[in-house]
Amino acid sequence: QVQLVESGGGLVQAGGSLRLSCRTSGIIFRLNVMGWYRQAPGKQRELVADINIDRSTNYADSVKGRFIISRDNDKNTVYLEMNSLQPGDTGIYYCNAHRRAVFASSGSWGQGTQVTVSS
Repeated sequence: QVQLVESGGGLVQAGGSLRLSCRTSGIIFRLNVMGWYRQAPGKQRELVADINIDRSTNYADSVKGRFIISRDNDKNTVYLEMNSLQPGDTGIYYCNAHRRAVFASSGSWGQGTQVTVSS
């Protein structure tokens, strides 16, 4: 049974920081591309950052220089360090896992964790 469990969301003031974690089970973690997506009210889900099996990373332009994605293959966990948070970063953050041969949309998703940034 595949499980992705996010944690670390919450309410923070603009300029603050949060660290999200996504603990996984039921997958071969080291063979999966891991990603963080977010969905703001009334908007489509969008990629925030992902990290490949070789630890190469990809970030949305809006978060470059502020967010850092990392992975711990021993703990089957992916992290998202979020700094200099802005109200526009508000949304539900979802963890995703997928093999390189498939699209992220066909992978596994967590239940999401709410991030709210107040101005």
